[in-house]
Amino acid sequence: MLVDGAGSAEAAMRAATATVPQRLLAWYDRHARRLPWRSPPGTPPADPYRVWLSEVMLQQTTVAAVAPRFARLLARWPSVAALAAAPLDDVLHEWAGLGYYARARNLHACAQAVAAAGGFPDTEAGLRALPGVGDYTAAAIASIAFGRRAVVVDGNVERVVARLFALEQPLPGARPTIRRLTDTITPDLRAGDFAQGMMDLGATICTPRAPACALCPLREGCAGFASGRPEAYPVKPPRAAKPQRLGTAFWLTRGDKVLLVRRPAKGLLGGLLALPTGPWSDAAPGLDGAPAAARWRLLDGTVQHVFTHFRLTLALATAAAPSDGLAPDAIWWQADRIDEAGLPTLFARAAARFREDT
Repeated sequence: MLVDGAGSAEAAMRAATATVPQRLLAWYDRHARRLPWRSPPGTPPADPYRVWLSEVMLQQTTVAAVAPRFARLLARWPSVAALAAAPLDDVLHEWAGLGYYARARNLHACAQAVAAAGGFPDTEAGLRALPGVGDYTAAAIASIAFGRRAVVVDGNVERVVARLFALEQPLPGARPTIRRLTDTITPDLRAGDFAQGMMDLGATICTPRAPACALCPLREGCAGFASGRPEAYPVKPPRAAKPQRLGTAFWLTRGDKVLLVRRPAKGLLGGLLALPTGPWSDAAPGLDGAPAAARWRLLDGTVQHVFTHFRLTLALATAAAPSDGLAPDAIWWQADRIDEAGLPTLFARAAARFREDT
């Protein structure tokens, strides 16, 4: 039977896709990144505590930023039992600068649950039942730490698979399809190495811009490469502009100390020490929400921070505290040791600006 050119190309593409696991694993065996939470390719799985800890830390944080912080956290709490026994405030303090403090609270709660159970469950279903462990993290731990076959799709894998199949459906609606396609190429054996290899390929070769297709072990059979425009995948919807919010941060001093507040347990930056602020809204910032009636002075300039869903610009106001009118249990922190307070990045930058003014 004769097959036309398009049919031949499609058949060749299917045949090439069928060999993805072998080619990817062979590449990973030679080019795997050396990371402190990993076991080398082909060796027994890494300690589940290290795998879990790294996966939580890597959520929306780069490998370069996580690696030194991972080592520091592991040195301080070398086991899940040690982390479970730590005070939550210590964990939140150690987490400063890694963003999403809800992850730190879930990290602590999960450690306590695992310590109480005597160890990590070794199935996706058991792992998903832990605090803060979703589908991706459960699949990653099951495959990397326990050698289970699991479909692991992070941002890097998402990009590789969308290009491999030239998926025209835009994100985020394409994600179920990407997961299904990833399932079709995930091997039964060495699933953890395969998942880490796909992550490494996306991080080092199949990059968002200017992918190094000439070096890619999956170039043969990659529909995105064949299209001549691999950067077009995954297809993304137009990015919506983030709303802008405004507010004021207050630096209230009493002698050599500065007033801090603990933010509500629920909500953004929940449970953390911070500088007092007024409301965050689209109105021009003023002195609403000031922690005391004082002679406030506005500094030149602002501090800006980008959260997931909005941008925030804080004006900066400073004053000396009055002799009365503040709660007796107010938190007064040594101003020259403010770096030890574990302030979130936004407030750490504001504190640095205030200290430059003094």
